[in-house]
Amino acid sequence: MSKRLAAALALPLLLAAALPASAVKASDVIGRAIDGFVRPAYANLDGHAQSLTKAMHQLCEAPSEQNLEAARSAFSGTVEAWSVAEVIGFGPVKENNRLERMLYWPDRKSIGLRQVQATLASKDPSSTDPAQLAGKSVAMQGLGALEYVLYGDGAETLAKKDDPYRCAYGAAVAGNIKSIAGEVRDAWQKPDGFASLWANPGPQNPLYRDGTEAVTELVGVFINELDMIRDVRLKGFLGAKADADKPKQAIYWRSQNTTASLAANLSGIDQLFQASELGDALPANAQWMAQSIHIQFTNGVATARSVTGPVDKALADPALRDKLEHFALITSSLSTLIGTRMTAEFGLTAGFSSLDGD
Repeated sequence: MSKRLAAALALPLLLAAALPASAVKASDVIGRAIDGFVRPAYANLDGHAQSLTKAMHQLCEAPSEQNLEAARSAFSGTVEAWSVAEVIGFGPVKENNRLERMLYWPDRKSIGLRQVQATLASKDPSSTDPAQLAGKSVAMQGLGALEYVLYGDGAETLAKKDDPYRCAYGAAVAGNIKSIAGEVRDAWQKPDGFASLWANPGPQNPLYRDGTEAVTELVGVFINELDMIRDVRLKGFLGAKADADKPKQAIYWRSQNTTASLAANLSGIDQLFQASELGDALPANAQWMAQSIHIQFTNGVATARSVTGPVDKALADPALRDKLEHFALITSSLSTLIGTRMTAEFGLTAGFSSLDGD
């Protein structure tokens, strides 16, 4: 179990004991989360990553505006699939630096950006081999690097035959993304792997000694990821006032995938909540909470998706900026509902968060 959640175990949670009539077992909740959300989400990511790799190879073999648009479309699809799956940021994706290799962000000092630009300038042949690229800096081999290849300065050369190196490097990055996605998908499918440890807590289990710890990990996803979406992803570029906005601090700003990613993050949490059926374990007089949580998730996703186009233009438009602020309010409301009210029903410590530090 991640140490950031250890404090949550100060108060006991025995899900079945909390609601004896429902006969809800922690292992059933976790099993549903894995089968109903985690495995399908990472399988979907793997499928998109394979399509992305094919699109990049096609672009390199036959440079054209049409093939460039196809590669960009495949990139956006992969970003959305990753944004759903990335809410499960523990387990196999944490091994071998996969999380950072898939997405190195935020890059506040532009270290990764400079490395990608240096690679494009030097035309280092080792960076066009996915296997060698996997051993290089994490910032050079994931979605951020590929976004710069496809949308950054000089990206228009991909539609012509002027810069084959840029495309070859981009194809290697895509291949690396595909490898990581496939590894994580396979790891979650292993019958004796991490999924089995999470779904079968017990005294001999090295990670989850009881149902309390297993469910705490799940509830931690809802609480920590909502905080991440609002406080890191959104407020990283949305200032308290318009003059404090930082559009170029937004994730995926070059490809205009910022709000699509935020929507997919929130959708992923909702899908996990629905799949786990954790809300069914609430007492009868608190069942309204599960429905309210789902409605707010749905509203949040729709709000984020309604903000389209370049981030700087959205921030400059008062109506669209209001929608981003409304999105922040929805995530705050969800944090209260889940992190305070629902956890109180289950006897969990309210408000624990990885963003508070360890």
